[in-house]
Amino acid sequence: MRLSKLYPALLLLFTTPALASIDQAINDGFKPYAKALSEFVFYSVPVGGTQVPIIVVALVGCGLFFTVYLGFINLRGFRHAVKIVKGDFEDPNDPGEVSHFQALTTAVSGTVGVGNVAHVAIVISIGGPGAAFWMIVAGFLGMSSKFAECTLGVKYRNEAPDGTTFGGPMFYLEKGLAELNKPRLGKVMAYYYAVCIVIGTLGIGCMFQSNQAYSQFVNTTGAEASFFADKAWMVGIVLAVLTATVIVGGIKSIAAVTSRLVPFMAGLYVITALIVIAANYDKLGYAFSAIITGAFSPDGVAGGMIGVLILGFRRAAFSNEAGLGSSSIAHAAVRTKEPVTEGYVAMLEPFIDTVVICTITALVILVTIYEPGVTNAGGISGVELTSSAFGSVISWFPYVLTVVIILFAFSTMVSWSYYGLAGWVFLFGDKTSTKLIYNLIFCVFVVIGCAIKLDAVLDFSDSMIFAMALANIIGIIIMAPIVKQEIRGYWERRADNQAGLPIRR
Repeated sequence: MRLSKLYPALLLLFTTPALASIDQAINDGFKPYAKALSEFVFYSVPVGGTQVPIIVVALVGCGLFFTVYLGFINLRGFRHAVKIVKGDFEDPNDPGEVSHFQALTTAVSGTVGVGNVAHVAIVISIGGPGAAFWMIVAGFLGMSSKFAECTLGVKYRNEAPDGTTFGGPMFYLEKGLAELNKPRLGKVMAYYYAVCIVIGTLGIGCMFQSNQAYSQFVNTTGAEASFFADKAWMVGIVLAVLTATVIVGGIKSIAAVTSRLVPFMAGLYVITALIVIAANYDKLGYAFSAIITGAFSPDGVAGGMIGVLILGFRRAAFSNEAGLGSSSIAHAAVRTKEPVTEGYVAMLEPFIDTVVICTITALVILVTIYEPGVTNAGGISGVELTSSAFGSVISWFPYVLTVVIILFAFSTMVSWSYYGLAGWVFLFGDKTSTKLIYNLIFCVFVVIGCAIKLDAVLDFSDSMIFAMALANIIGIIIMAPIVKQEIRGYWERRADNQAGLPIRR
């Protein structure tokens, strides 16, 4: 059949009501499994009138442990981290594939995403402004656990003869625990994590991102009038093709894109948000007051302070991934001989992601459309609520947000594809054919993510990232003395170098 005759037939096929209803069919089939998995992973115990998920307590406790154990490294090491990112200590001859800045932007592109827009809105609509305070606290504590896991990620990475590198929890759990005479435990936990990261990537780094990008796209263009309103899979195909063009090139290709994309998209979002806040500067006092007072004396929120605290911590963990170990996969590709240098750099992730961007998003919502006691605005939630907040100042601002959301989603997807690929390589080897299979699966799930609804995506994504956190938390706490030893050795070598003495390794 000639192409000119085939095209109309394909167009008719893709616009039939039967295929248009595929969105609902996918959601209906997927939702029961997502719900069951969520109930299993988020096993909770009653505390203070609310249900407290054990895994969320473990994540926050991990951040608190490393903050104290490493002597508040998240404060003491901040200035040094900035110097490293600026390239003050860069050596192009060091082993690795990307610079400190590229490693950071790749990891940040995986954390600064749709969650910074959607999750803050969800947190405030459910738990009130006080939940945003606990998101910020969780981000601060997460800087320390991020330091630990990314230091280990570089220390125990695999370096191939051709210069390519793969690292992350799979590798440091197996190698690090073997050094501590726990080889069997390390191997079991490494394979468990690898399976979780492969599956979890399809949720947090793939389906949730494409889902919210599609949601914002249709909402901005008019859900009723838009041609794509009932054809989410078509938008998904476009996103999948764009993603595929980047991820086939591996970490160097991903880093080249994110090092340019992240500063642009983050800057565009922050500047736009600050304009909205400036237009409502008279309400800033109320916003800060609501965040602080709501954190300790929430009004009319189920579960009281503990409920708001847990809600904020849970969403912060989804947003900045501290304790999950995922971003250590990107940091493991850095060019350096000193694992600790990338630990310092990694601390900047939760700061940028949660302390800065999530706070700005919360302020935008609070100074514009938030109404105390109202769980959502006109029945909307997630990214649509944030979009309404932007649109309340200037009517065309949601179009700017749409561009930002799509860029956020795209950058997150390309970064998380590499995270999942690292787990895939650990399980099945690094042959070109096996990598191609994973990349194909990832792109298919980009399409699926557009077609399923927000509740199913959230259940699945939350479940898988918290499931893989279990092995990582246990592992990095056991290896905490190794992290402290790396810090001590690093500063001793720097002191020797500055004194003109031979460098000790």
